[in-house]
Amino acid sequence: MSKFPSLKQLHYLTTLYETRHFGAAAKQCYVSQSTLSSGIQNLEEMMNTQLIERDNKTLVFTSIGEEVVQRSRDILARSQDLLDIAQINHNQMEGNLRLGCIPTIAPFLLCDLVQEVSRQYPAMNLLLREDTTTNLLAALRNGEMDVLILALPVEIGNMQSKVVGVDPFKMVFSRYQASSLPLPVQYTHLPDESVFLLEKEHCLTDHAVSACKLTSKEKINPFSATSLHTLVQMVANGLGTTFIPQMAIEHGLIDNLNLMVVDPPGKQAYRQIGLVWRPTSNRIAVFNRLAEIVSDLL
Repeated sequence: MSKFPSLKQLHYLTTLYETRHFGAAAKQCYVSQSTLSSGIQNLEEMMNTQLIERDNKTLVFTSIGEEVVQRSRDILARSQDLLDIAQINHNQMEGNLRLGCIPTIAPFLLCDLVQEVSRQYPAMNLLLREDTTTNLLAALRNGEMDVLILALPVEIGNMQSKVVGVDPFKMVFSRYQASSLPLPVQYTHLPDESVFLLEKEHCLTDHAVSACKLTSKEKINPFSATSLHTLVQMVANGLGTTFIPQMAIEHGLIDNLNLMVVDPPGKQAYRQIGLVWRPTSNRIAVFNRLAEIVSDLL
């Protein structure tokens, strides 16, 4: 009888590929580093091929290793979809639903979403994860997440998506700074390095810069913030301006701060909010219902 790789071994391999570090991968898999290393080594022996080139400081995936990782991701995702079948046949709106959301949406939507889902479907349990777009998409591909709430457009590969609403961008200034600027605001009126943005890991930066037609790189400050709260505090202290999503403003992000909100230059700027899931998932009816709820909340 042929011996097949275990799902656990494939999970070890794909996690190592994402982290490129044995210790970090072992931590994510909740095993010891020696257990993870042995599992991958056994996989190589089973396949009779080298998947990873190792030395004391670095690791490099071979070309075959790269191919095995891609196929492993598909196997892991399909295995999760297989486990979902029993639950779906029982009641689609019951059980656990693993939902990922990015940090520039999660604080302003998830509390309301959890309450509404609990009210309409008390037997459904949302298991939440807040992370960057890149990490969430990797988790979705690997079968670790069921559905994501992301800001679009973004490269999602062969994943399925559904737009559920739009979220306009606004510019915020301290009232002291705004008093010295002619309205409507033009980027040419702003001092160099006066526009503060999030770190590149946050897709809001690319969405805001693109949607708001900010093409003058000299206007962007080299400092990158880790959160919207940091951006708002910097602006409140008169250091410059930034772009804030309307949903964050409506949920009190700038309350009690001496800030002025204006529209960015040009046409209305916004990002789309959408749900993203695997095309192989059997829970599309659940995702469509969830999309309706999110759309209503937005």
